[in-house]
Amino acid sequence: MLDSAIGAPTYVLPELARAFGTDQFAWIGSSAMFAGALWSPLLGKSADIYGKRKVLVIALLVAALGGLVCLTAPNLGVFVLGRLLQGAVVAALFLSVAIVRDICAPKFSMVVTGIVTAGSAAFGIVTPFVVAPAIEAFGWQSVFVISTSFAVVAALLVRLLVPDGGSRTPGKVDVTGALVLALGVAGVLGYISLGQVFGWLGGVSLLVLAAGVAALLFWSLVLSRRPEPIINVRGISLVFGVMLLVVVMGTGAYQSKLQLISMLLEVSPEQGLGYGLASPLALGLMFGIPSIGIVLGGIGAGVLATRIGPARCLAVGVLTGTAGTALMLFGGGPSNLAVAVPASFLLSMTAGNLMTSAFNLASILAPKARQATVSSMVMFMVAIGAVTMNFVGSAILGQTAIVVDGETVNSVTGIYAYIVTVGAVFVLAAIPAAFLVRKVRGQAVAATETTSLGHL
Repeated sequence: MLDSAIGAPTYVLPELARAFGTDQFAWIGSSAMFAGALWSPLLGKSADIYGKRKVLVIALLVAALGGLVCLTAPNLGVFVLGRLLQGAVVAALFLSVAIVRDICAPKFSMVVTGIVTAGSAAFGIVTPFVVAPAIEAFGWQSVFVISTSFAVVAALLVRLLVPDGGSRTPGKVDVTGALVLALGVAGVLGYISLGQVFGWLGGVSLLVLAAGVAALLFWSLVLSRRPEPIINVRGISLVFGVMLLVVVMGTGAYQSKLQLISMLLEVSPEQGLGYGLASPLALGLMFGIPSIGIVLGGIGAGVLATRIGPARCLAVGVLTGTAGTALMLFGGGPSNLAVAVPASFLLSMTAGNLMTSAFNLASILAPKARQATVSSMVMFMVAIGAVTMNFVGSAILGQTAIVVDGETVNSVTGIYAYIVTVGAVFVLAAIPAAFLVRKVRGQAVAATETTSLGHL
């Protein structure tokens, strides 16, 4: 479900841009993931209080409604609204992980977490070969027919088959805090997007930025100090905070790659722009084979976590991502499909690894009664990283665009600058990853159900 709602629309980014007359790829491609960041703290806290199954069903139904809105959207504004509703499906991932923690033994749950977080990418292996003909026959709308159908079926199956067990935590949900935090994040990220249109020092851009910063300051200085804040920042241990830093950087770098690949697949090498991967088999190879990488990376990380711990798995993921980006950069990946496919495969293994390892480490650092809340914080950082990097990448391409035959296109300089930026983020992520491995060295991370490393 998550892959159909978040990943599948990246196949039709250019078609969506043409349909709604915009060049803001970042908003089209990232609006659902951005909404996922806003939904995550609210749904995670609600799940611990009211029950994970109930909140999961509600999230899936909201995502189904969002798919219907996207399907019938008459303009970009309504379409983005639909994507914001679809973003609730992000909760399906972290709530599934929290439910796994309720029904599985600790060591076994690490492996199952890998299957849940990365196994869904198996959908991506066949998606290009199914979606491509559907898009050709019925247009971009077919993508949202698929995701809406998945959401409805998933909600029904969860309601009928998933046990409504697990401990619940007494308390209340700080809706005001969630809304203010969401507005703050939206303002800051919106500035990155609007700066390309109205100028980085334009009145509209600065107004949006100021509103976002003001909301974040109000939340940090006032609302976060409430007895039950939507995110308990002061309760985050050093290890957990470092882990979140690795996650936001590593997964953000990977997700931005999806946006870039979608653009490369629209350009043929014969156009003479210095890049382009368009070919009859390119879509299937660039999205299908890397999906195998996500599955292998996630399930492999789950299995290895029982032996070497999730912190070391997390560090391996960062190194794999760095290697994949280097291959793309120095091997001429933007114009060479034979290089782009293995590079994308390595990056996809990174994605599966980072997600699984982050959830596994988070589950060790949190008591059972707060599994949904802690898992939602991981998902919040995943979404923030993805959206931020997509906006940054879009800004790089926008600032380096050129005009060819009267049409504005991405320049080869912008494409390579995009890849260099992704690589730099992976290199920077290696620093906290190494620190994390050192801090948890010697700890029996998989030995008990509620092992706490908070003292670190």
